[in-house]
Amino acid sequence: MANTGLSSVDSARIVCIEMGRLEGTRPRVAGHNARLGSHGEIVRLPIVRITTDDGSEGFGLCHLGKDRAETLLGATLLQAFTDDGITVAAPYLGLEFPLLDLAGNRAGKPVYALLSPELTGPLHVRCYDTSLYFDDLHLTDDAAGAALIAQEAREGWERGHRTFKIKVGRGARHMSLGEGTRRDIAVIQAVREAVGPDARLMLDANNGWNLNLAKTVLSKTADCGIYWLEEPFHEDNVLYRDLKEWLTHSQLPVLIADGEGDASPWLVNWAHEGLVDVLQYDVFGYGFSRWLSLGQQLADTDIRCGPHHYGAHLGNYVTGHLAPALPHFAFVEWDEVSTPGIDASGYSVQEGQVAIPDSPGFGLALDEEIFQQSVRATGFSLIV
Repeated sequence: MANTGLSSVDSARIVCIEMGRLEGTRPRVAGHNARLGSHGEIVRLPIVRITTDDGSEGFGLCHLGKDRAETLLGATLLQAFTDDGITVAAPYLGLEFPLLDLAGNRAGKPVYALLSPELTGPLHVRCYDTSLYFDDLHLTDDAAGAALIAQEAREGWERGHRTFKIKVGRGARHMSLGEGTRRDIAVIQAVREAVGPDARLMLDANNGWNLNLAKTVLSKTADCGIYWLEEPFHEDNVLYRDLKEWLTHSQLPVLIADGEGDASPWLVNWAHEGLVDVLQYDVFGYGFSRWLSLGQQLADTDIRCGPHHYGAHLGNYVTGHLAPALPHFAFVEWDEVSTPGIDASGYSVQEGQVAIPDSPGFGLALDEEIFQQSVRATGFSLIV
């Protein structure tokens, strides 16, 4: 990995840590999935900003308590970063995203250019609309329910998306098994018709299916061209092997994706065995630095990288900075949210890709007044 030049400012110390919670709003209420109830309209973001003794700043999503923040106050950048100059040292992973933003701001480069210095100009990375939840459960008619989700897909199309992930598994909890499976199939078919033959469709069962249900639905939607199936059931290498063999026999080129939940280390082994095609460890829970390390391990494989982040908003933006550094990067998961206090105007979704600005750090800006209000109301401010 490239050295960011942070060694020239090793004496810079973190002299201020501020935390406040901002609230974002989705365009519509996000419904149920196979396991959970409504995901709601509001997204709550813990934002931490750090300032060094020479006035440089960086901020990002950060689940950091006041007591832990006090132990990190006064650290130098030499302590916070490893020798490669971009990976955050283990004791400071709680500040990982503010530190990466700070590194980019100090270097005057976007984070992706710290990882890949040869890149110039705005970066464009494939993304997908992750908003197609169970918003149809109040409807008893399958055609009406499917039409509702299809209309939501068209709304995503109008926002620039060309790849769509559909939540399935209605029969796991919220509908009877037969009714839910029938509705899943109707929704998939309706979305395919709504977005046309060239858009990519992915399915996410949130572990709400079993092996036979997965085969049944994939058989009945074979003409829909499903690109990947995510979390069909809880991680099980025996069942994954059976499913992969069945997909091959059925001539269905459907990829298997998993990893957003427990981040099981076994998934990496199973991916090397060809049982899992896409790894989806959460970009915040697993972390940026650990993803960089994993990417190096996967460099000589065909295993795809598709970091998860749903419900965190800023994942829309930071995930794409990983793309150049990860082999076979799949997509940015895009959870449409607007958060007062965060200016993300440098980013846009066009024709299935997110345009990532070449401005320093993660290319985001805080509204000072709104952030300070949140610090006073919901957070803390620590100064050396």
